[in-house]
Order: sequence, then structure tokens, then C-alpha cells
Amino acid sequence: MQTIAYDYVIVGAGSAGCVLASRLSADPQARVLLLEAGPRDTDFWIHVPLGYGKLFARRDVNWAYESEPEASLGGRRVFSPRGKVLGGSSSINGLVYIRGQPEDYDRWEMPGWSYAELLPYFRKSENQQRGASALHGAGGPIGVSDMQRHELADAFVESAVAAGVPRNPDFNGEAQEGAGYYQCTTWNGRRASTATGYLREAERRPNLQVEVEALTTRVLFEGRRAAGVAYRQGGELKGARAAREVIVCGGAFNSPQILQLSGVGPGRLLQDHGIPVVYDAPEVGEQLQDHFYGRTFWRCAKAITLNDDMASLFRQARIGLEWLLFKRGPLTIAAGYAAAFVRTRPGLKRPDAQIYFINFSTAKRGGVLHPFSGFTLSVSQLQVESRGSVRIRSAEPAEPPAIRYNYLATENDRRVMIEGIRWIRRIAAARPLAGYIVREELPGAQAQSDEELLAFCRESGDTVFHPTSTCRMGTDERSVVDSQLRVRGVEALRVVDASVMPAVVSGNTNAAVIAIAEKAADLIRSGFGPTA
Repeated sequence: MQTIAYDYVIVGAGSAGCVLASRLSADPQARVLLLEAGPRDTDFWIHVPLGYGKLFARRDVNWAYESEPEASLGGRRVFSPRGKVLGGSSSINGLVYIRGQPEDYDRWEMPGWSYAELLPYFRKSENQQRGASALHGAGGPIGVSDMQRHELADAFVESAVAAGVPRNPDFNGEAQEGAGYYQCTTWNGRRASTATGYLREAERRPNLQVEVEALTTRVLFEGRRAAGVAYRQGGELKGARAAREVIVCGGAFNSPQILQLSGVGPGRLLQDHGIPVVYDAPEVGEQLQDHFYGRTFWRCAKAITLNDDMASLFRQARIGLEWLLFKRGPLTIAAGYAAAFVRTRPGLKRPDAQIYFINFSTAKRGGVLHPFSGFTLSVSQLQVESRGSVRIRSAEPAEPPAIRYNYLATENDRRVMIEGIRWIRRIAAARPLAGYIVREELPGAQAQSDEELLAFCRESGDTVFHPTSTCRMGTDERSVVDSQLRVRGVEALRVVDASVMPAVVSGNTNAAVIAIAEKAADLIRSGFGPTA
């Protein structure tokens, strides 16, 4: 296997990988290789914000994983999209920009990773439509824009306020609690991914090499030092040496998979698949967390939903022209228009549920819209207790890992979902939103008791695409990475992505991953002087 030498080899050109490729290659003396298993981000629908619906199950730009049968969900498998393209999930996600709650980061109890210490990195990454402030940045690589106003979204916000939720114009400001419009990762009506924000300009540098359609098969070790990687590209097995570090940025599913394939993981699991053990790390792939998600559907009394737009050829043409000519209109919206972050019971110190308003409804996510005028009100829990796992099935790198979410494993997780649906109904019953509703389509008025609402969640609930924590950061010896994101037990190997979070943050995860990668770039650069 012929190998080429670099200083840094980055595995995965997703949200974190693109940030690192940009920041590390800013040193003209550092030779950087970025490997991506998927293609370049040239597909038209990647750059149209609403195009995420077209990419939901596309296996050319999406890993399109499925979980193992979930016992708590009646044995259902949960479809789990992840980006397999330059930009990773930031190129196919729902674009909602949420940092989480400051308490999330403070409760990690990791030196250097409090919210106050991460705030400069959030600001550094942002190009806020609202401009710079003490809490927000302007001029950064990632565009963060306000959502367009919509009559039905306005009604949702006003009804949430009428139901007792405080009004909140900025979920990423002083406090998350309240009702208001989302911000999203768009700029001038186009998706703002880490590929467009960080990688485009960096690719012009002669010291950065980007390879696509390149599936990393394993990290190469010399003793316990990561010396490079092996990867498949165009039917050939290739290699790359790393003089300084290998940095794994595969995300909560692929990073533990790569470590396990490379001999770093639970010793018994590796031995069962014939993989020589480099370091027995029992928690690689353990501690998976994700936000469970339940959707309710409502029939609208006024033909102003996306369902209505898509049911009319004339309106479809108008929407298309509006985006092509002016980069505005329904094609610029994120996966949610507005939200309410609420406390599901008295006595809580912070919100524990996120309620989403979505201006369309569909029985199957990524599928055909309902034939009636409809919208979706959905809920996900925020401070999750349930933990799952990600484990290889074999020594074959192309085989998907076994994903077990273990949803609804605790009484609190079940209670938040039940009370979250009750909150949805409280908002829907308030004016002015109540005046737009013909009826509740699903679960329907017949579902009233705790048992009935929990059964509904078990029958129809699934992921909201926020997996984390499978290579968790910690100060204890069982943690996978330390506070510098260095993999314990080996040398010259780091993990930088959502998998290092000790616990999932309260809300959408992409903003947090970008900030983690920004901080990681500083940590990495501080450990090395100029190349000789």
C-alpha cells in the first residue's frame, strides 16, 4: 500500500472536519489531508434550504442508517440519516441553529469546556444576520439568519405566550426558555454548511488536500502511536501517514466504528471480530444519547401550509421562481419555523422539552405531504437520561454499525414526552392558533390518559437526529477522550465531533459541534510549533 505523508490526517469532512481542515491548514507549513467517504456537495438540493426533504433517504449523500429493533418502540427500527458528503450532516440537516443551554456545558464538569469558555468559539464561527454583540458574532464562516415571518407561525408563538410561555426573540441569547422564531444556518437564501463556510476558501491552499469517495478503513498504529490511516478509493486501498496527528471526525456513529475497526474499543468485541486489540477501551461506542421525538398533526382551516403550496402546480412554480430570482419564500425555511422551550412540570430550574412548529405535515418524514391542509407540532425531550450504544457488526468497514438508542429507558424520559404532548395541546387550544385548527389528526382526541399518550410515542416516535456521546470526554480513566480530546491509551489520535459530548446538549447539536471543532483547532495548534 503506497502512502503519502502529511502532518494532519482528518477523517470525515463533516461539521467538525471542515472546521479543522480550514483552521489547521491556515498554517502554510502544515500539510493537511481531509478524507470524506461521500461525494462533493454539488447536488442542487443541498444548497436549497428546504431541499433537506429531498436528501432524507438519498444514499449517495446520506449514510441512511437504521437502528437495531428498539424494544421500547415495539421492535421498530429507527431510520437514522447522517451526512455522507462534504459538509456532512451540515449539508443535509434541518438547518435549525440552537446552541443549547449554558447549564448543559457546565454540567459536563470538564476543564476548559464551560459555556463561558466555549462562547468565544460560538461567536467566532457565526456570521449573524443581526450583527455582532456580546453573545453573537459577525463575520464568521457560518451564516445565521432569521426565519421569514409566517401567519401560522405567528399564531403559534402568540398562542404559546397565551398558554403561559414567555416570549423569547433569541433562543441563543440570555436564556433559552420561551417561544419565538428559530434562527437557521442560511445566508442570502442558501444553506450555510461547513463545506461552504469553512472549506471552500481553504481548498485553494496548496497545503490542503481533500479526497472524496474515500472510505477510511482503519487507523494505522506503530505500537500505540497513530501513524496514519488506510482508506479505499476508486477500488484501490490507499494510505496516508500523519507526522503529527490523526483526527477522527466521523460523528457519533462513525467515529466509534472507526476506532473499533482500528483496535481501540471493548476488547471482547474486537476479539469476537478478529481485530487485534491495540488498546482495550470499554466505553468506545457506549453512552449513546439522542433526543427522542414525537409528532402530532393538525388539520388547518386555512390553505396557508406547505401542504397547500405543494398541492398546486401554480404555487409550486411561484415558489420555485421566488427562490431562483430572489432567494426567499418557502424554499428558504428550516425544518422548523418556530419553537417553544418549556418546563414540563413545576419546580424545574430550566426547560426540559422543545416544542417545534412545522408548517407542513407528512406521515413519513421525507415522504409525501398529506393531501389536506396541515401542520405539525412536535416535541423532544432535552436533558435525556437514556443511553444506548454503537458497535461494529464485523471487521468490514463498509458494513453499518449496530445502533441501539434504548429510548424511553427511564421514567423521567417517558414523563417528559407525555407532558410535552400535553403542552402541545395547551398551545393548540389557545388563541389565535385555535382559530386555525379544524381538528387534531394524530394522535387524536381519543388519546387522553398517560398510558395512551405513551403508547402513541412508542408507536410513532423516533429520532430527531441528535446522536452524541459515544466517545465521551471525561476526567475518569474510562472516558474515551480527555479534556484535550486525545484518545486515552494511545498517542497522536484525537476525536473531534458530537461523540465527545459527555451528554447531549438541550436542543439541536450542529452549533455545538462547530464550536467544539473551533476550540479543538486551538488545542491542536497549541501543542505544535512550526513545522521544521
